[in-house]
Amino acid sequence: MEPQPVIEHGESGSTRWLKERRLRAALVIGFVESILVIASQLRWFWVVAAAVLALVVWYFVRQRFGPGTIREVAWILAASQLIAVVVPVLWELFKVAAIIALVVIAVVLLAVLLRER
Repeated sequence: MEPQPVIEHGESGSTRWLKERRLRAALVIGFVESILVIASQLRWFWVVAAAVLALVVWYFVRQRFGPGTIREVAWILAASQLIAVVVPVLWELFKVAAIIALVVIAVVLLAVLLRER
């Protein structure tokens, strides 16, 4: 037997459609925004401000609306904005880690070269 998806009482077809695809939508939107931030097409301040605003909107929508399309759209908005903040931060951390690794390798190689002399 295959499990049947749970349908909330009064849930419309568009709400079910959004609920099934909300993670994909948030990932795509967050990915595009992250690429724009990394490519310096969007200022970091505006991305963080949009993420804070999206979280506030999601919080109030969650409190005031029952399950429905508005709540799903608010979730997608908040999740995509958080992805747009997290991915560039991780990018910078890994970039810094790679630079540190290269510097350590260069120092070790320099020490080896000087030791042979």
